[in-house]
Amino acid sequence: MESLTTLLFKVSAHVAYITLNRPTKANAVSLELAQELEEVVRECDEGESVRAVLLTGAGRIFCGGGDKSLVPQEPIRRSAHLKRVNLFFYSAIQCFARMRAPIVVAVNGPAAGYGMSLACAGDIVLANESARFTMDYTRVGLTPGASSTYYLPRIIGLRRTMELALTNRTLTAREAEAIGLVTRVVPDDQLIAQAESMANELAHGPTRAYGGVKRLLYGAATNSLYEQMELENESIADMARSADAQEGLDAFLAKRPPQFSGR
Repeated sequence: MESLTTLLFKVSAHVAYITLNRPTKANAVSLELAQELEEVVRECDEGESVRAVLLTGAGRIFCGGGDKSLVPQEPIRRSAHLKRVNLFFYSAIQCFARMRAPIVVAVNGPAAGYGMSLACAGDIVLANESARFTMDYTRVGLTPGASSTYYLPRIIGLRRTMELALTNRTLTAREAEAIGLVTRVVPDDQLIAQAESMANELAHGPTRAYGGVKRLLYGAATNSLYEQMELENESIADMARSADAQEGLDAFLAKRPPQFSGR
C-alpha cells in the first residue's frame, strides 16, 4: 500500500507487519491513522496469505493515545469528530477479534488511551521493559473507549479495571505482566525479535483452528456452560473436516511433525 502515510505495512512469509508510524507524534491516533489502520486490518482479514499479524509502533513509544487533532477548536464539532474517528478504529478492533490470524502485539514503549486499548485487543501481547500502560480517558473528562471497557474487565477483572479507569494510574511493564494485561515482558533489545519469532511460529500453524479458538474464548464470557460446550462440540467437529486437522491427525498417528497449510 504505497498511499499509507501514518502506518508501515507489509506481508512476508504469511505474517502481516503493521507499524504505527508517527514517531514524532508519539504514534498518536488521528483520523487518518484510524482510517489507514482499518484499511490494512481489513486487508489482513480478507487476505488468504495472512496467517499471523504483528502490530507495533515506530520509535520508543507504542501509542500515546489520541492526537490533538481529535479535538477541534470549536466545541460543537468535537463529539461528531470523535465518533467519526472511532467508527474506523472500532472497525479495526472488530476485525482483529474475528479474523482467523492470531494478533501479536509488541508494545515497544508507553501505551496510553487508544494505545492501551490496542494492546488489549491483541491475542498475544509482548511488552518491553520500557513499556508503560495508562487509560488516560478520565484525565480529560472522557469515559474510556476503543474497546477497553470490553477487554480490560475480562483480562484483569472489574476491580482493577475500575481503579485504572478512575485514577489513570500508570502500570509498569512488570505490573502489567503480574495482573495478566500482557503475556510476557522481554528486554527492550529483544522485543521485536521475540515478537517476530512468535508471529512466524503462529503463521505456520493451523490457522482455521486458531480462528476457532478466538471465537470460542471471546464468546465464552456471555455463554452458559451448556451453550459453551455445544459451541465447542460444533467447532471441533467442523475443524475435524479441515485439511489441517486431517494433516495433524495423520501426523500424530505417523509420529511425525505436522505440516499445516492454514486450510
